[in-house]
Amino acid sequence: MRSITTEVVDSGSTRDRRGRQVSNKQRRAELLAAYDRSGLTQKAFAQREGVNVHTLVSWLLQRRRAAAAGTVAGAVQFAELPWRGAAASALEVTLPDGVTIRGRVAAEVAVLVRLLRGQ
Repeated sequence: MRSITTEVVDSGSTRDRRGRQVSNKQRRAELLAAYDRSGLTQKAFAQREGVNVHTLVSWLLQRRRAAAAGTVAGAVQFAELPWRGAAASALEVTLPDGVTIRGRVAAEVAVLVRLLRGQ
């Protein structure tokens, strides 16, 4: 009779009530970065890393949606501000060459910018 030798390795991960492995945000980010570098298909990468392929696909979809919404760290975000008409404070435009133009009427500032840029 042959004996079977096994080794139990504790990866430090936790499991939910259904026995599924739970990964923290840092581990997910590491796996997604490794996937981006791997050049493998989603299925091949998931098998290699021991991750359910559907979980990997879900993480990739969440990342794409976050990027599209502009919530990725470091992404530029814009907010619409209400226009207050003539009561608005001074406008300031700094051109790439360092010239700064200040004014209170947007149309006049825009004309001045166009004139200075030679347009």
